[in-house]
Amino acid sequence: MQLKRITLILLVFSHLLYVHVEAQTWQDTVTLIEKAFSRYTSNIPGCQLAISRNGNLLFSKAWGMADMEHNISLTKESVTEAGSVSKQFTAACILLLEQEGKLSLDDDVRKYVPEVPDYGKTITLRHMMQHTSGLKDWGSVAGIAGWPRSTKTYNNDDAVYIISKQKTLNHPPGEEYIYSNSNYNLFAVIVERVSGKSLAEYSKRKIFEPAGMTHTEWRNDFRKIVPGRALAYAKERNVYETDMPNEYVYGNGGLLTTVEDLVKWNDYYLNGKLGDPSLLARQLTTNPLSDGSKGYYGAGLRIDSVRGWKSIAHTGATASYRASLAYYPDASLTIAWLSNSSEFDGQADVVGAVRNIFLSDKTKSAEKLTAAVYAVSEKDLQKYAGWYRNPKTGTGVKLQVNDGKLTDGNGSSLQPIAENQFNFRGGKVIMIPGNPRKINLIGNGETIVFEEVAASSNDPEILQEYIGVFYSDETESRFTVFVKDGRLILHRDPKYDQILTASYKDAFFFPGSVIVFMRDKKGKVDRLQVNVGRARNVVFEKIK
Repeated sequence: MQLKRITLILLVFSHLLYVHVEAQTWQDTVTLIEKAFSRYTSNIPGCQLAISRNGNLLFSKAWGMADMEHNISLTKESVTEAGSVSKQFTAACILLLEQEGKLSLDDDVRKYVPEVPDYGKTITLRHMMQHTSGLKDWGSVAGIAGWPRSTKTYNNDDAVYIISKQKTLNHPPGEEYIYSNSNYNLFAVIVERVSGKSLAEYSKRKIFEPAGMTHTEWRNDFRKIVPGRALAYAKERNVYETDMPNEYVYGNGGLLTTVEDLVKWNDYYLNGKLGDPSLLARQLTTNPLSDGSKGYYGAGLRIDSVRGWKSIAHTGATASYRASLAYYPDASLTIAWLSNSSEFDGQADVVGAVRNIFLSDKTKSAEKLTAAVYAVSEKDLQKYAGWYRNPKTGTGVKLQVNDGKLTDGNGSSLQPIAENQFNFRGGKVIMIPGNPRKINLIGNGETIVFEEVAASSNDPEILQEYIGVFYSDETESRFTVFVKDGRLILHRDPKYDQILTASYKDAFFFPGSVIVFMRDKKGKVDRLQVNVGRARNVVFEKIK
């Protein structure tokens, strides 16, 4: 009996000791988290963070201000916008409708939205869900016209209208992955046309209520009063300004929620509770591109790996709201983050800092490249110099020799490793002889092809050839191009005159865009094409 008592006491003591050690370790972890978020002081816009493991909430906290005008602090209950993290909820609604037998992912989008032009190739709902449809991003097209999102109160009907005006796709369906909000705005329209309920109504009944997401709704009416909503702020010239998404478009974004509700959502669908039977496998399914290369995008979720850990994640940004929701299956770890500030864009990644506290780096250290792995004379390097163009995107790169090294236009060196082969920015460049000569840029599981093109000319007479007025049916806007002080200028509106920087022949750069002047059979400039990241080959015809 005495022995049993001693044994019991020892067990209790060892348990208490274990709890103490764990508590101490957890306190260290909390200290590291607080350090990572120390930039969010009490008097600036802030963020929420929630961390769960195995369905248990480990950490939840808010920092900073929700409303600077009224001196209201951000709390764990403050409603914040999730940007493109919202897409997984829109995709889930489409999958639920498929399970109900009301549509199929293999259906042509024009079955439900006949306003989408017939491009001669079927665009399926699956293409749209995985961003391989080729549909141009309507917001990018609007931006070319001078009216980017947040400058007008766009709604989903406006998105459909802009999509309906596009004469070409970015690429044939299934051939490439190009992220486009158009896909998910169309999904919101499809949910309403198929179910008879708005996306907001359908998802509330089918997802938010069953998952216990009591602080979640859609921003389908930006004028609606949302109790506890955190306002979004940008910092310009060292002064904070409100920067809210004053638009009705949603489905691509627009989810109003909290980090604890996002954790509930992850626990809900990852435990197989979405759909009957569970739709989890459908949510996580990816498909290869038409050339066989791997696809990473499922149902509004990017399926990838980080630091050697499998990840199911998405980020978001709308106006100055920022968001991230990530799950690491091998660690049963969820990290949800929402912020009402864009102030720290481009600085250290606080979400990554938190992830790194919990997940060690399982990847092997990359081998360091040694200098002069393969000797190439400066004379031989000169044969690679010149302009090269990506025929898909219109972007160009200039290779030149500086101080015995082959460099790109930004001064980054290409390090020779073999005949016609170079290491470059973590990838590989292979020079392919021919006419035209080509470059294969290999990295991140894909190959990007550039073709050699003629260089631009500074001849004033050549610049005169580009002068004119150009109109686009796709954007319903016009450009006026003229020469001033020996520079080519693009005029769009009274407040917008942009210097065009010469690239390769007939091509010019300006921030975020590439303009290529096109010529008719007689060599006369008769149109131009604008290329931006999510909208390629937007045509402006010369009208005078």
